[in-house]
Amino acid sequence: MQFGIFTVGDVTTDPVTGRTPSEAERIKATVTIAKHAEAVGLDVFATGEHHNPPFVPSSPTTLLAYVAAQTERILLSTSTTLITTNDPVKIAEDYAYLQHLTDGRMDLMMGRGNTGPVYPWFGKDIRQGINLAIENYALLHRLWREDVVDWEGKFRTPLQSFTATPRPLDGVPPFVWHGSIRSPEIAEQAAYYGDGFFHNNIFWPIEHTQQMVELYRRRFEHYGHGSADQAIVGLGGQVFMRANSQEAKREFRPYFDNAPVYGHGPSMEEFTAQTPLTVGSPQEVIDRYAAMRDHVGDYQRQLFLMDHAGLPLKTVLEQLDLLGGEVVPVLRKELAARRPAHVPDAPTHPARVAAAGDRPEAQRAHLVDDVTGLSPEAAR
Repeated sequence: MQFGIFTVGDVTTDPVTGRTPSEAERIKATVTIAKHAEAVGLDVFATGEHHNPPFVPSSPTTLLAYVAAQTERILLSTSTTLITTNDPVKIAEDYAYLQHLTDGRMDLMMGRGNTGPVYPWFGKDIRQGINLAIENYALLHRLWREDVVDWEGKFRTPLQSFTATPRPLDGVPPFVWHGSIRSPEIAEQAAYYGDGFFHNNIFWPIEHTQQMVELYRRRFEHYGHGSADQAIVGLGGQVFMRANSQEAKREFRPYFDNAPVYGHGPSMEEFTAQTPLTVGSPQEVIDRYAAMRDHVGDYQRQLFLMDHAGLPLKTVLEQLDLLGGEVVPVLRKELAARRPAHVPDAPTHPARVAAAGDRPEAQRAHLVDDVTGLSPEAAR
């Protein structure tokens, strides 16, 4: 199982000091956070994609390539790549290029984003959001698996004898997660392709998360990719820790109360009762997140949001020390002990290359029916 962090890259005033970092400070702090995540033993660093203030991560591949050059082990990902408003041809080429630069130490998460105005900014209609996600990913999937593509759809100009460059590293495309909070169509899309499904449940009760993950698992099995408990699942999370619960709540409360997303709404106690946000001691975080398996089954990736709401960099790095030093080692041990042998590990490039064997990815693509999503063996 992979543990890591994701950032939304918000530039938010610290409610305690009243100081607002510059965009440059926030960008450089994000790099520091990513490097520290590797230093404390985390597996994944992921960045969102936003094109509006107060967020700065408008170019995920730029950030991830820069971090890759300064790290050795940590897997680099996105917590949103906007499949609806980005051109799938550009996604294919940008992320294949990043795959080569990182020696395969990357993957990405497709999403529709949470900012409505981004659609017209990029010439798209938000009312077509689901249809854009489906069509654009269908094209992207082919661009990574076929050397020459002829294609015609509804939302972009046709392609004739087009080859996306560079080709995927080792003939194996980057692993894709499909991220959604509330859209069953996206869970269905992830299941259809046999890709990962990431439920970023940071604002939702566990009952909703459970329903979405169960839907994805059932449909994953329906399409012949394996049993339901072999589907590839990721979850979001939020924590703030200190040595004891009282200290953690006292320190985090002004950040919670003034956060752009959930501030000036429910109390911190109400919010933590209804969502995965956990404010307390490391042991309380361990207990809360060890129990996630009881609701969604064995899963492959757990990402935490740590650097938001104006928290100063020093505090974020202290949180990572606690996460990597006290929380994750225990969760690894507890969850691994309960994990059945047939449940797959989190996907990595070396493992996927090994599984592919000697057969080129372009040939393997033809072994899946474009309509049903079934392999010939499953169809029989």
